[in-house]
Amino acid sequence: MDIPRQAVSFLNSRGLMLATAESCTGGFIASLVSSVPGSGSCLDVGFVTYSPTGKAGFLGVRKDTMQQHGLTSEAVAREMSEGALRQEACCAQIAVSNTGVADAVPDGPPSGTQCFAWSYRARDGTIVTFTETKRFEGERNEIRREAALYALSRIEHYFDQQQAQRAKEKR
Repeated sequence: MDIPRQAVSFLNSRGLMLATAESCTGGFIASLVSSVPGSGSCLDVGFVTYSPTGKAGFLGVRKDTMQQHGLTSEAVAREMSEGALRQEACCAQIAVSNTGVADAVPDGPPSGTQCFAWSYRARDGTIVTFTETKRFEGERNEIRREAALYALSRIEHYFDQQQAQRAKEKR
């Protein structure tokens, strides 16, 4: 199964554009998308915000969110993906974000812990976001690769979820 190709095919078939907001994956999600022919019509922008100041300054992640929940948290992942969609020049309707640890950190989450968010912007500007935490095994770069592939693999799933959620709200 070629996950990046499937993600690009899904995005292109619906005329959607993607933004990425990456920490632990360090641009790997955007790199996987851009490796697929035809990805130029569906990849809008990618942010790599490794540091807390980068997350706050470029994506609007609140310092109190980082302090209260930690950098490896669904709350931070949520603010990263929503922050990417809120950037003035961002044309994407979908953003995916990742923050986590690939190595053991003293007094931190276990190695391989990855937090994700998938945000979807509707025509009226409202944003619906889904988050997950997952743990991957392996060496540092294996964890980063698996996390990037996982992030891409869930785009269509959560797109369908948000479509169902919006349909339910209209009733």
